[in-house]
Amino acid sequence: MAIHALTTTGFSFHLPFPKCSTAYSRSAGDRARTLCCSSGDGEFSGLINVSTESEFERRGGAQMAKSSDGKRSIQSSDGELGAKNSEIWQLFREAQRNILSLDKQRALAVEELNKAISEKKLLLERIEELEIEKQAMARKDQVSICWELLLRIDSMVLTGTISSGEASQMRQLIMDQKVSILDAFTEILQKKDAELLAELRQLSDRRNKNGFHIVHICTEMAPIASFGAVASFVTGLSQALQRKGNLVEVILPKYGSMDLNEVQGIRETEVEYYSYYNGQLHGNKIWTGVICGIGVTFIQPLYYSSFFNREKAYGYSDDFERFMYFSRAALDYIVKSGKKPDVLHIHNWQTAIIGPLFWDIFVQQGLEGSRILFTCHDIHSQPLIQPEKLALCGLDPTKLHRPDRLQDNPNTHLANIMKGGIVYSNKVVIMSSTHSKGHIIHSSSHGLETTLNMHKDKLLVSPCGFESSSWDPEKDKILPENYSADDMKGKSVCKIALQQKLGLPENASIITVGCFLSDLSDLSDVDKEDLIAIVKNGTRLAVQFIFMTTGKMKSGQKELESLQVKIEDENVRFINRHDETLSHLIFGGSNIILCQSLHDPILQVPLKAMRYGAAPIAITSNDNGFRHFPDHDYETTKLAMFINSTFGYLSFSQALDEINNNPSEWNHKVFDAMTKDFSWDAECCDIYLSAYTAIKSL
Repeated sequence: MAIHALTTTGFSFHLPFPKCSTAYSRSAGDRARTLCCSSGDGEFSGLINVSTESEFERRGGAQMAKSSDGKRSIQSSDGELGAKNSEIWQLFREAQRNILSLDKQRALAVEELNKAISEKKLLLERIEELEIEKQAMARKDQVSICWELLLRIDSMVLTGTISSGEASQMRQLIMDQKVSILDAFTEILQKKDAELLAELRQLSDRRNKNGFHIVHICTEMAPIASFGAVASFVTGLSQALQRKGNLVEVILPKYGSMDLNEVQGIRETEVEYYSYYNGQLHGNKIWTGVICGIGVTFIQPLYYSSFFNREKAYGYSDDFERFMYFSRAALDYIVKSGKKPDVLHIHNWQTAIIGPLFWDIFVQQGLEGSRILFTCHDIHSQPLIQPEKLALCGLDPTKLHRPDRLQDNPNTHLANIMKGGIVYSNKVVIMSSTHSKGHIIHSSSHGLETTLNMHKDKLLVSPCGFESSSWDPEKDKILPENYSADDMKGKSVCKIALQQKLGLPENASIITVGCFLSDLSDLSDVDKEDLIAIVKNGTRLAVQFIFMTTGKMKSGQKELESLQVKIEDENVRFINRHDETLSHLIFGGSNIILCQSLHDPILQVPLKAMRYGAAPIAITSNDNGFRHFPDHDYETTKLAMFINSTFGYLSFSQALDEINNNPSEWNHKVFDAMTKDFSWDAECCDIYLSAYTAIKSL
């Protein structure tokens, strides 16, 4: 409804007052007010010009008179008509107020309607998210239920309820027929052991074995025991392997510092089992549960309870004794529970002793069909021990302390446990996202070159992966707007949101650089100076920098504060804490992510950066003093070839130059990186499946 002001423009309105059509005018200097009157049809026509309502009334109103043409006109001499005109003004003011009130109500109604539409849209999106989560949870619950069943069977073997042979058949039955089992037994976990066995025995024992049964024996697993690179690897690879039809379980020490709320269905087995250490058998408690859909067994020493009831996992003078005890106890448990895994997967020096233990003692105890795969996550860490200590777990030092076995190459009077893992495993995988097999053997072996070269035929190199379901800009709910390689508009929105949150100048065309600092002690003094120079050169070009620490730094708060002072600038922000939500926004809003290393097995920063359309650029060079260049060794991983040839050769200044002067080439690199799959399910998983297949045929 249009509202016309009371001006010289005519308007139409129905009011109960006499019909009139005349005009009253004032002097030229006065302001005129117009009033419309009607003729015989009841509609307003004609104008009455008055300066104000009071002026109109003061003059006595208008009198009605007939003119020569028979029409009535208004004459301003009668007080009665003046009162009527006053009534007209009152009615008009009331109508105007009503119209304004209705218009305001209409605006509020439109606002409420738009709000309701928006809320409906958000509700529908949330319903869709919940449905997806429900489906994912249903799949996860199926895996978890299967694992709880399998762990129940392990417990029944330890208590003597069933034999190890029957347990092996039951495990395979559950692995092969898990769908039908879950459909048949909706309340299967609430049944007693005898009832559970009776129902399982009724199922057909005919099976078609698919996939591998893999047991990780390790000292870390995310999120329950995250201390280093092994933790995310074990969880990420295990989930990927299970998605491809394999059965994967994990054996861990039961650390006193563990938060067992992270474990689904945690339960203590009602029996002790014994393992050998230092000439005697010692009791252990067994706990079982499910983590991220993976069956986990925790070993808790009783007599040596102090081994794992400590503040930290590593860094003690008796670390070798602690993890030797655990390694032997894990093998004793596997034999006692009747498991017959295809692969025993061991990690780093902490469980490398399992290689010699398996072949010298356990292979004849029902594990003839099992094989050993050793993954080296940190080849630099090689603790050396007195050979006599090998006897603590039942090994013969005289047989093992030889050049072709555990004797350390440079320090011949000592035993090297890492070397034993390499020598006594069927396959060895070294984790590296940037180096080839040849480079590792000849340039990064840290004293093991002779050993690695001797066993090079069983040596593989694998890159890390990352959890792509949690790190995907196309589905990331933390980002203000999602985007993909085919539609990058949302990345500009993310950049503006990041700039707003941190109080930086808001401009999508400004180059924004993120950097995650995990430990300053990993950077040399030269590297730190390089980082400072990068920031100072960048800020001169109005480049924005955002630094975030990823946790407590071993190098200390003072060094961190010193770095912060040196890089202080209006275009630099420093977040001295880890914020998971903000970290997603940093990846989403950055053009470049400065990396302490392009091989980052713990945080996987380079892989996440490429997925989010940000170029990973190394702060520092590699160990030889040069940047990473493409390695055309035929045994280089796909990730190493890509990351080295695409971003590894670029310095920070070269990256800025390409963004500014060759944007089409830069955008092509970013697009190519975003469309590559470097998750746990991709190259990393494929390499391990290939290794498992190879050793099963031995």
